[in-house]
Amino acid sequence: MSFVEPERYFSRISMIDIQKDILDAGFTHVLLDIDNTILTRDTHEVPRDVSFWLSKARSAGLTFCLVSNNWHEGVYDLARRLDLPIVAKAVKPLPPAFLVALRKIGAKRKTTVMIGDQLITDVLGAHFLGMTAYMLQPLVEQDLKHTLLLRNVERAFMGDREPEGASVQAAEELSDESSAQAINQG
Repeated sequence: MSFVEPERYFSRISMIDIQKDILDAGFTHVLLDIDNTILTRDTHEVPRDVSFWLSKARSAGLTFCLVSNNWHEGVYDLARRLDLPIVAKAVKPLPPAFLVALRKIGAKRKTTVMIGDQLITDVLGAHFLGMTAYMLQPLVEQDLKHTLLLRNVERAFMGDREPEGASVQAAEELSDESSAQAINQG
């Protein structure tokens, strides 16, 4: 595995099997990005499947710390709503914020996985410290201008790599669309 590639690449966080992909892999702690990972960039909402996954993961005993380059009050509000510790203004991929996050939750690097939607900030930041990184497709395509530039770099490294769960997610979306059309026609 290349230093600039994630160990795993998923279509969204709800496609990560908590038992198989996290606990059985030896992880008990998760550093978690916010924007476009668990919070949509366009509507600033946590999708229902993401909320359910977080709840299920916490019930399974996983410990989380949010790590975000964002500095707005909204990330602190989200951390309070989710009752999770946060390291904001992180300046990812630089190591200090990752180290602060690990200390906040009493985690070791080898038992912690970083989950985020950006190769340059989340994956490289984790890899600088020898940690495992799972990358997600962004929840929505809308992004900040500087992030859109970084997405071009990501495409160069990721190529046409298909995220795990993409076909399942597409089938679910198609099913939801069909159900909505049936209701509207009925």
